Amino acid sequence: MAARKSEDAPAKRATHTGAKRATAKKPSVAPKSRGARTAMRAERKGGVVRSAGPKVSKAAGLPTRKAAYVPSEPRLSYAQAYGLHQAPDPLDLKSSVALVIDQDTNEILFSKNSQAVLPIASITKLMTALVVVEANQSLDEVLTITEADIDTEKGSHSRLAVGTQLTRGEMLHLALMSSENRAANALGRHYPGGLPAFVEAMNRKARELGMHDTRYVEPTGLSSRNQSSARDLATLVNAAYQYPLIRELSTSPEYQVAVGRRHLQFRNTNGLVFNPTWEIGLQKTGYIVEAGRCLVMQARLAGRQLIMVFLDSAGKYSRIGDAERVRKWLLEEGHGAVTGQPHMPRVTS
Repeated sequence: MAARKSEDAPAKRATHTGAKRATAKKPSVAPKSRGARTAMRAERKGGVVRSAGPKVSKAAGLPTRKAAYVPSEPRLSYAQAYGLHQAPDPLDLKSSVALVIDQDTNEILFSKNSQAVLPIASITKLMTALVVVEANQSLDEVLTITEADIDTEKGSHSRLAVGTQLTRGEMLHLALMSSENRAANALGRHYPGGLPAFVEAMNRKARELGMHDTRYVEPTGLSSRNQSSARDLATLVNAAYQYPLIRELSTSPEYQVAVGRRHLQFRNTNGLVFNPTWEIGLQKTGYIVEAGRCLVMQARLAGRQLIMVFLDSAGKYSRIGDAERVRKWLLEEGHGAVTGQPHMPRVTS
C-alpha cells in the first residue's frame, strides 16, 4: 500500500540554482489568542470561561487576565428537577421511579413514583419494535442508512455509517440489543408512509394498549418529548413479551453484522443478560440526560414471572444495582420461593 502523504510533513525547499527560498504564505486572519482558544474548547465541552486572576504582560508590563476552563454545572434530569430523587423507599433504590408487578396476576409488589410521567429515552425502541413486527414487513428486505438517520438531537455516535445496508431483521436486532439509534430511525423511515406514519402508529398502539400517559414523537428515544409512566411501560413490556422475536433479539448477548468487507460486533447494553443467575425474558435499556439511566425487564424471579421498571437512575451502573436490590429483596422476603409459592409484601412509596 502506498504511503499516504502526511498533512503534518514540512514543505520541501527549492534546491535548484538561483531558486528563492520557499516561504509560507501569511494567513489572512490573525491566529486566535490563548484565551480565545480556551473559550472555543469550553464551548464545545459545554463549559464556561472564567478569569483565573491577573497576569502581567511581559511585553508591556500591563495587567491582563488569564482565561481558564471551568466545567458548567451538570444538567438535571426531569425527575431530579421535580425532586423525585428525594422520595424515600425501603430498598434505598437509586432510581427515581420503580415498579415491580406480577405479570400473571398484575399484583403490584413494589411501587415508587410509578405514576410520574418522564422522558423514557431508548425504552422507546420497544414500541418501535412492536410496530415493526405487527406491520408484518419482510425482515429480509435490505434497508440503507442515510443522512436522515444521523442524530441531530443529541449528536450521538453510531457505528453504522451512511450507506450501510442491513436487512430489516438486522436493524431490528441492533436497535433492541445494542440500542442502535440509526437502525431504529431507519426502521421508522421504511414504514409505509415514512416517519410521520410510523410515529402515528406508535401513538395509536399506545392508545390501544391503554397507555394514556405515553406520547412518542420519534422512534429512537433521543427526544425528551418521548414520555411515559412506569405503569404504562409495564403494559408495553407485557405486550412486547407476547412476540418471541422481540424476546429473542432484546436478550441476545452479542451479534455480528457484515458491513461491506468488515464485520462489526455488537454487545447487549444490559450487563444482566450475561449473568447466568438471571432468567431474563425481555429487556431494554435507555439513557439521555433528561431521562437518566432507565431499564425495563421481564424476568423470572422467586418462582414468579415479573415485570420490572426503573426510570431515572442516578449513576452509570445504578439501574443494574437497583435490579439486584429488588432481586435480593424478593428472594429474602419470598419465603417458600423454592416451592414456587413465595410470600412477597407490597412496598409503596
